[in-house]
Amino acid sequence: MTIDLTDTKTGAIRDALTRERQRLGGQTSGMVLNLIIVTDEAGQYDAVRAAGEAGREHPCRILGVIIRRPNAESRLDAEIHTGEAGPSQTVLLRMYGPLGQHADSVVRPLLAADTPVVTWWPGEGPACPSQDPLGVLAQRRVTDAAEAASPREALAVLARGYRQGDTDLSWTRATSWRSLLAATMDQPHGAISGGLVTAEKDNPTADLIAAWLADCFGVPFGRDNSGGPGITEVRFATGDGDIFLTRPDGRTATLTKPGQPDRRVALHRRDTSELLIEELRRLNPDEVYGETLARLAASSVGGPVPGPYSGQA
Repeated sequence: MTIDLTDTKTGAIRDALTRERQRLGGQTSGMVLNLIIVTDEAGQYDAVRAAGEAGREHPCRILGVIIRRPNAESRLDAEIHTGEAGPSQTVLLRMYGPLGQHADSVVRPLLAADTPVVTWWPGEGPACPSQDPLGVLAQRRVTDAAEAASPREALAVLARGYRQGDTDLSWTRATSWRSLLAATMDQPHGAISGGLVTAEKDNPTADLIAAWLADCFGVPFGRDNSGGPGITEVRFATGDGDIFLTRPDGRTATLTKPGQPDRRVALHRRDTSELLIEELRRLNPDEVYGETLARLAASSVGGPVPGPYSGQA
């Protein structure tokens, strides 16, 4: 069911949500969190759709904040969506004029009580999410450096403003790679002297993986560019020979180790809803992300690795 409220107030929106909850038999009782989405009109459809799919696993109240025409007179329009199939609710809040500068005062009364809050910026996010008015409301703050004009610079900015509770979907995209790489390097191998991560130009996930590996093994891991899609190869230089994990098609990776037959493993690129589902599973701080982000900012990963891979394209 869709309810449109034009030139409204938070009290009227809250009353409409209460009526819908009662109509559906106390709907918010099954909600596990509030998800605030800070987006624009162009991006709201995809963001809300991804959040709705994530809401099937994590029932939530979705509050989409859309700032429009900052020079107009203050006005608040709301679009409320409720479904019969589950406890999630979606409210799109379109704020005009100076009201958009105080979005937190509009959102706060609409949060489901006694329920954790996650704020997500699907587009370019703030430099310091924890100090953003809508970030202050949240236990977890999710950005996406891949959507920035310069992802590497965006990661550096996020590193300077990092606080516990921050995370980025560029790091979430690394989860499958990190799991497979960790399992691979848990097997016997020669001493690691360096490595290389190859991916599309300006791929922030590749930069984070390179920094994470450098931190794990205490040796330099560099970055090289490819035509993609996404990350296409991670290479380790070891005393027994090179170990390769290659994924040229974005779906299946091939593991190559000295003296062993090649092994193929599934490693598909995940869509936004899958990434969001993963992030909503944990509300505690991601300390490894914070450490990796700091390492990346300090080391400025990006050039070829010294030693065995110097000068290679």
